[in-house]
Amino acid sequence: MTELLDPVLDWYDANARDLPWRSASATPWSVMVSEFMLQQTPVSRVLPVHEAWLERWPTPADLAAEPTGEAVRAWGRLGYPRRALRLHAAAAAIVADHGGEVPDSYDDLIALPGVGDYTAAAIATFAYGKRHVVLDTNVRRVFARTLSGVEFPSQSVNKAERELAANVLPHDEPTAATWSVAVMELGALICTAAKPSCSRCPVADLCAWRAAGHPAYDGPPRKVQTWAGTDRQCRGRLLAVLRDADSPVHRTRLDAVWPDETQRDRALASLLKDALVVKTGPETYALP
Repeated sequence: MTELLDPVLDWYDANARDLPWRSASATPWSVMVSEFMLQQTPVSRVLPVHEAWLERWPTPADLAAEPTGEAVRAWGRLGYPRRALRLHAAAAAIVADHGGEVPDSYDDLIALPGVGDYTAAAIATFAYGKRHVVLDTNVRRVFARTLSGVEFPSQSVNKAERELAANVLPHDEPTAATWSVAVMELGALICTAAKPSCSRCPVADLCAWRAAGHPAYDGPPRKVQTWAGTDRQCRGRLLAVLRDADSPVHRTRLDAVWPDETQRDRALASLLKDALVVKTGPETYALP
């Protein structure tokens, strides 16, 4: 399916969003921070936090020198705050093992705390122009539709899917890196999960799913994220109180932001277990 290459690259050249971690001046650290923040979080929410983060901590060493609680505080309301702890741990490992420079090899990257296959491949590709298969949600959806003729990919990456992506990855590194981000952008802006804009797609005439008449997804039920009333929302409320405080907070202030005592206790216990919160006294709590 090499005929996909030029239309997608031409479309990306004309339509790519101007994002700070994609600019020519972006550092590998900027790319790495963006990849941690963009996991399950839309670009619009990441942009201001990414900017503030890079202003405060322009290098891994700057972040590693701060307490972990400051990383959690600066993470703000991006959600999934354990990512902040993992990014802090990765920064410390970069300082300890790589002279403070984000490594450029997949093997070194995946050995860092909090870095999995996708993140390692993405950093190596987008920060250093390496040739790797980069499979995020958007890329997987584009390939499922254009190459496999199905509306959505399987719930987890499988060997066949990885091989399919590898077969269409350009051989030279610069083109492969651009291709990876271009397909990702196509999935984010055109080949969206809901209401894809097929009329504006540069490869609509090559899309197997479109040619098959857009058959509906018939796989296992897809996960639908909920928020209201969940333990995640409760954790977020408790963390918000601690983020906004510059000293330890008494338990009564936490009790005031969530009415369900059982759920509140469970959420607080999980925050303590995840090292996102520390107990500083019999009834007081703070960020680590």
